[in-house]
Amino acid sequence: MDSSKKTEEFYDKLKTQLYDTALWPTEYLYKFIVLSIGTGINDIENLFNGLGAVINTNASKNGKYTSVSINVRMKNPEAVIAKYKEVAEKVEGVISL
Repeated sequence: MDSSKKTEEFYDKLKTQLYDTALWPTEYLYKFIVLSIGTGINDIENLFNGLGAVINTNASKNGKYTSVSINVRMKNPEAVIAKYKEVAEKVEGVISL
């Protein structure tokens, strides 16, 4: 199975879980990991700019990586998934949790 098919299956499963576990619209917590150097943190923050998001960052023990937590009100699971895809497409080396 190719990775794009696995990715779509993952998002389909996530969408089902989100519909089953929350009443929409609702607050959603995104978590990402990026290298501390470079533009990754700013790139992620810019993608959530204007959405009323609360963004927190935390550097790893050795400072090489930074976790970015974003709490934002999303209108539905499709919007959540669209934002995950946008971050993956536009932020180099990002890890979504």
